[in-house]
Amino acid sequence: MAEYIDNFPDRIVTTDNGDYLYFGGTAYLGLQKNKDFIEHYTNNITHYGTHYGASRVSNVRFSIYDKAEQHLARYIGSQACITLSSGYMASQLVSQYFSNSEAINYRTPYSHDALWAAGQLKLKSYEELKDLMNQNPKDQPVVIYLDSIDFMGANYPDFKGLKSLNLKNAIVVVDDSHGLGVIGPKGAGVFQHLKSLKMKELIISGSLGKGFGLQFGGVFGTRERIEVLGQFPIFGGSSPASPATMATLMQTQQIVEEQRKKLHNNHSLFSSLVHSTGLFKHFGDHPSFSFSNEKLTNYLYDHKIIVTSFNYPTKDSPIMSRIVISAFHTTEDIKTLAHVINNYKKTSETNR
Repeated sequence: MAEYIDNFPDRIVTTDNGDYLYFGGTAYLGLQKNKDFIEHYTNNITHYGTHYGASRVSNVRFSIYDKAEQHLARYIGSQACITLSSGYMASQLVSQYFSNSEAINYRTPYSHDALWAAGQLKLKSYEELKDLMNQNPKDQPVVIYLDSIDFMGANYPDFKGLKSLNLKNAIVVVDDSHGLGVIGPKGAGVFQHLKSLKMKELIISGSLGKGFGLQFGGVFGTRERIEVLGQFPIFGGSSPASPATMATLMQTQQIVEEQRKKLHNNHSLFSSLVHSTGLFKHFGDHPSFSFSNEKLTNYLYDHKIIVTSFNYPTKDSPIMSRIVISAFHTTEDIKTLAHVINNYKKTSETNR
């Protein structure tokens, strides 16, 4: 059931049926309602304007883009970075570019549609991918697409399927939308984690809005690759992220770090309190807990708790349900959620 709201859903959502604790969405660090964060953003809108629709390759250019991209590359650990208006556009830039190359393009299970492009082979398992790669000519270049956090447990944190492949001739493209700013050392995502694998090239793409509370996306890789992508028509032909967004990113690093600490504390508290073995799929240090039990969703709703639960990405897709811990939540919120879940498990076991 869809709930229509008129205010940003932080720790509470107000519906026609009253107030509910909210453990859903993707505002992991709770920056969207942080007063200091909003003050920086508002000041930057006053300075840079509400929107900038000119091409990044025009003859008049904002210097803030280069500064922000250099900062992001250092932060994530890549040689270079390029930004776009959204994570979807960032991943599309990469996938559309390689769809016009001579490489064979493999799309792994559960990868987001943002990585889709014509000519890709969509696979059902890493075993199938391994067999196909073994049949390729020895020096045939391949591009492998995957999500870091796919909410099914196929990749992060162990990446067992990816590690089972011979990646010598593989360009690996990872959409890290749910990892950038959230997981890894200081929220740097999976770049450093995957860089140690012996692959031909690693490219990270995706949204930075989920981790940094700002509407934009990025692509991270080698200087040579980022330079080439910057010459591809999708980049030059699309409107960029707002320069106010880029400036806010640069100015709010301390706020982001403080919010990330709150998130990690909340995540640790919930993990220590809930007795949920078998109820959820959990992904390392990511603050989400996926499940497919509609009875649990309804039980939580009956106890004034709303979680993410809907058919995704289309109405014909399976229901995707998950509990999301964020920096919005208080200690009491976390304790309430854990108590309700523990009671549900106890009741379920009693009724068997």
